[in-house]
Amino acid sequence: RMREQAAKFGSEFITGNVMEADLSRSPFSLTLEDGRELLTHALIIATGANAKWLGIESENRYRGKGVSACATCDGFFFRNCRVMVVGGGDTAMEEALYLTKFASGVTIVHRREEFRSSKIMSLRAMKHPKISTMLNEVVDEILGDGQKVTGIRLKNVSTGELTEHECDGVFMAIGHAPNADLFKGQIELDDYGYIITKKSSTETSVKGVFACGDVQDYTYRQAVTAVGTGCMAAVDAERFLESIR
Repeated sequence: RMREQAAKFGSEFITGNVMEADLSRSPFSLTLEDGRELLTHALIIATGANAKWLGIESENRYRGKGVSACATCDGFFFRNCRVMVVGGGDTAMEEALYLTKFASGVTIVHRREEFRSSKIMSLRAMKHPKISTMLNEVVDEILGDGQKVTGIRLKNVSTGELTEHECDGVFMAIGHAPNADLFKGQIELDDYGYIITKKSSTETSVKGVFACGDVQDYTYRQAVTAVGTGCMAAVDAERFLESIR
């Protein structure tokens, strides 16, 4: 529906992966993988962010079969199940607390002795009767029967001891990586690689370039907030184009 609505207003759709971007001068230049060059006076960056994964083979094998990186997306499917949350920051606490709405029990697995999360988030999680913790542990392997997750093997970082624990799901909460590498060195990014936008705006450090969605939002990361900033970016870009006519 969104595409149909845009088409009614004369939008042109171009499919392809952008391999290079030159924001040093206007019009900005985007080079696609097939060599085509696109020129534009206003650019909206909406490349999003990807969840970080552990990078082990069993994680990829059971992704979508019990392994997830989004409690709000998949938590409902684990009603009355036992789940593990891997991570130690605020995201891990938030995911664990959300999962208590559905799961019979939630265990937070963290590689260190103490959580990195804020004190208030840690206390909220630790006080919840459904939440338990396993500290100084890292994931060695995610176990399954080929169709779904059945458990997890953990390795103690101090002793090297391997232990297996039954569970129905494993949620990765070790952060997100914004897809902003294409613009490094050309646009202002924060310490985590997210595009910095001006307060109450989608304007970036480069005049005529705007950013919306998860590539500039490390706090909310929800579809509704991404759509909201997308609308803001469209309005900001339109006003910018009007100003340079």
